[in-house]
Amino acid sequence: MARFRIALIAHDQMKNQMVEWAERHRLQLAQCDIVATGTTGGRILERCPELSITRMKSGPMGGDQQIGALIAEERIDGLVFFVDPLSPHPHDVDVKALTRLALVYNIPMACNPATAELMVAGYMATR
Repeated sequence: MARFRIALIAHDQMKNQMVEWAERHRLQLAQCDIVATGTTGGRILERCPELSITRMKSGPMGGDQQIGALIAEERIDGLVFFVDPLSPHPHDVDVKALTRLALVYNIPMACNPATAELMVAGYMATR
């Protein structure tokens, strides 16, 4: 069975939650091919150095778009994007484009820890 290909992204105010979530699910994530935006991936690797993460550029520097391209190429199976709904985002257009691609290509997208829990549980149930 092919490995689940998952993208991890978190807005600045949500990075701590993403790192904590990844740490709780490090065993499951170790069974996945992981791609992340640069800063998010770096923060996860600080706490979970055993994970293999392909890091793209920082989100505002094009990382969101790089992950969007992977989605369009059907090289991502799931997106975990912890969105900060209370802060303005200068690169909001990139964020909207990324979520639009997840919808167009019908891949599961978790925007908070609760839905990310369901995504990981669902994936593990199929293993």
